[in-house]
Amino acid sequence: MIYLDYAATTPMTDEAIAAYSEAAKIVFGNTSSLHDAGGNASFLLEEARTRVANKLGINRNGVIFTGSGTEGNLLAILSLARAGKGKHVITSAAEHTSVHAAMTTLERDGYEVTKLPLNEYGIVDVDILVKSIREDTVLISIQHVNSEIGTIQPVERIAKIARKKDIPFHVDCVQSFCKLPIEHLAKELDAITISAHKFGGPKGCGAIYLNPRKRCVPVFPGLTHEKGIRGGTVDLPAIIAMVTAMEQFAYQKETFQLYRNRLKQILKDAGCDFIEAEADYQLPSILGICLNGVEGQFVMLRLNEEGIAISTGSACDITSSSGTKAILAMGQNLSKARQFFRVSFGEGTTKLEIDKLGDSLKSIAREVRL
Repeated sequence: MIYLDYAATTPMTDEAIAAYSEAAKIVFGNTSSLHDAGGNASFLLEEARTRVANKLGINRNGVIFTGSGTEGNLLAILSLARAGKGKHVITSAAEHTSVHAAMTTLERDGYEVTKLPLNEYGIVDVDILVKSIREDTVLISIQHVNSEIGTIQPVERIAKIARKKDIPFHVDCVQSFCKLPIEHLAKELDAITISAHKFGGPKGCGAIYLNPRKRCVPVFPGLTHEKGIRGGTVDLPAIIAMVTAMEQFAYQKETFQLYRNRLKQILKDAGCDFIEAEADYQLPSILGICLNGVEGQFVMLRLNEEGIAISTGSACDITSSSGTKAILAMGQNLSKARQFFRVSFGEGTTKLEIDKLGDSLKSIAREVRL
């Protein structure tokens, strides 16, 4: 199989699997237990917390381990928003499904949510964001990298604005963590979400950063684990595997840019539209494509028959019949959104795989025209 859906999930690295296995065998104690087995587990948990904090360049006291990026987004957004005195939140129309779920929950609680559109390049317009800020705005939540088209949002500029206005700012860094340098950015943020399976770690494990200087209201009051923010016994083997993958992950930016350019060159006469921003605002490993006149789901299924795995957008939106949120947020119609599919590269991607994908897409294009 040719796997080109790394934005959905990455395979676990051998090192992460080995770390998980060793921890599961040796350090099986509950981190909250008071005996030596629990104490040893707790020591490794806190060491992992420090390693994540060092990677982000933030206060370790703000690191909370979660069961996923989805859970992390929900906890971060709801905890910060409910701690504010107002009832207005700003986000974008192209956020991950979990962010929209959190916003829907807030709306049911009486909050008003402003969802910003994307411009023609898939970027949030900062001027529109500034105009959307109100006296009762209690939170801004904007993703760092869009998971569908790979555009990099201007979160540094937004962070400065949020800090000046004293508005908590949450950034979903699930697609950017370990791929873009965010240490300088993290210090300016009040909340960050990461997920292990996007950089060679296990599924079902992630973390959030909540600025210890900001007030938070736990979603479920009375919990005892993870500073009362997230309940349940922590999965220590998964956490150890996550930090192992985190410290070894090497994002091949230049190689992925070459693959991206090569695929675009192969498809230059195939009737494709590439959904992307300028290089400075584009993660090279995610390429959004529309094959004119062909539904993305058809392309995905045809490629699957040839042993090539791509996607039609975020795996968390796979049951949606409306197409990708990013395309719709850019002002495109439903027909265009349904033509969208996503190719994403990873450590195992080769030039031969890119050539095979390009040839297969050209074949599909010829088939449709005939």
